[in-house]
Amino acid sequence: MTSPSGVPARPAPRVWPAQPLRAALFMLGVVALLWLVELADRTVFVSLDPPQGLDDDGIVPRTVDGLGGILWSPLLHGGFDHLASNTVPLLVFGFLVLAGGIGQFLAVTATIWIVSGVGTWLIGSPGSTIGASGIIFGWFAFLLVRGFFARSVGQIVLAVVLFLIYGGLLFGVLPSTPGISWQAHLCGAIGGILAARFTVAADRRRRVGPAAA
Repeated sequence: MTSPSGVPARPAPRVWPAQPLRAALFMLGVVALLWLVELADRTVFVSLDPPQGLDDDGIVPRTVDGLGGILWSPLLHGGFDHLASNTVPLLVFGFLVLAGGIGQFLAVTATIWIVSGVGTWLIGSPGSTIGASGIIFGWFAFLLVRGFFARSVGQIVLAVVLFLIYGGLLFGVLPSTPGISWQAHLCGAIGGILAARFTVAADRRRRVGPAAA
């Protein structure tokens, strides 16, 4: 497709995955993996002698041993109730982030994972921080701001709908409930905003292509 000037028209940024069923199955697989990890933690690991639950393997702020938690923390949860509360947002937001393709999804998730983890390690409260909430807040922030960076009406409309449904989540970036890591939420959201800025810039460069000599 070309514009009246003969220059190839830029495709509109996607709002929905190109292959919705495949995207949905992918996210179901991701969430199923988290449930399997939690099931193993509550059955296999606690039955060892001595018990070796995984909950202590999260991010322990400002300790060398706690650095490893940056990698493992989003995969661990403090019980089935904790994981259940994260399941629907993981499915919904992850599915929508897949609109940019699996490559972009992995890049966005990796950015959020690192920023959330490192930020939590730097400013988190004492104790082990676990859970996928940092990823959830990062995906949510990504979806909220992506359309404004891309100047995409469709993505902005989606952001407004998501804000109306899930906007209350944003209070989670503020110190509130004891035992809840608002630092992971805040740093995850920052990671999502950075990921949106980087991916939109990369998309623009790819669409424009190299300049002709």
